[in-house]
Amino acid sequence: MAETAEKFNTAMAGWQEWQDAPWGRLRYVIAEANLARHLADLPAGPLRILDVAGGNGADAVRLAARGHHVTIVDHAHAMLDAAGERAQAEGLADRITCVQAGVDRLPAEVTSTQFDVVLCHNLIQYTDDARQTLAAALAPLRPGGLLSVISANRHSASLTAAIREMDLAAALAALDTDRGRTRMFDAQLRLRTAEEIQPMLEELGCRDVHHYGIRSVCDYITDDARKHDPKFYADLERLELAVTARHPHKHTARFFQLIARTCRTATACRAVRRGGS
Repeated sequence: MAETAEKFNTAMAGWQEWQDAPWGRLRYVIAEANLARHLADLPAGPLRILDVAGGNGADAVRLAARGHHVTIVDHAHAMLDAAGERAQAEGLADRITCVQAGVDRLPAEVTSTQFDVVLCHNLIQYTDDARQTLAAALAPLRPGGLLSVISANRHSASLTAAIREMDLAAALAALDTDRGRTRMFDAQLRLRTAEEIQPMLEELGCRDVHHYGIRSVCDYITDDARKHDPKFYADLERLELAVTARHPHKHTARFFQLIARTCRTATACRAVRRGGS
């Protein structure tokens, strides 16, 4: 775990540059828009949100700016330092709390709180046991709360290799493997699909699971330079938002996002999780 954390620490500059690029901005804009559809169904007033593996706070600051209180948990200290600096710069320091920990070892200050929303974004692709990670993320979520999961989509791997890299042999090989690699963090990825994760969520007590795609179009446009043009980017963003929930686009997007509600009562949640364990 320490070695993994150090990889994230040393990649901070590149990560922030990626977030500012058009494809990075799309990742956060679309995820926020999809989540907003469901936040409207929760009680009014500031929500308590837990962002596990929240990194440098890119999701958290958007939610804090909406008036919510967000706890970011991450095992990389450089990421949390950057999150704190961003919160301070945005005037949101009083709404964002940073905790250094892994999702598998959440401290009492986190587990003793019942959160209204838990974000588990871009985490499960770094774990071999997705179900265990999801169970840990769900533990502090109150009955009837929302869970949002984002992960790299295995369905996109072969298309990305064929279209962006023009490597047909790699595209063919990608059809039969769930392994990938991120150059940004020099780490191996476990690629999954929404269809694989949804049953896990249901076994863990989630209901009303909604499937969205993030970057359904962007990654298959090879002219990256044009994406920096403000007008082209604006048109691309509108298109991405229009297809995020549409079949078949969401199935081949670069990332999938699943948003689900937990059982309505603590007793029901415990019963479902016992039955699924």
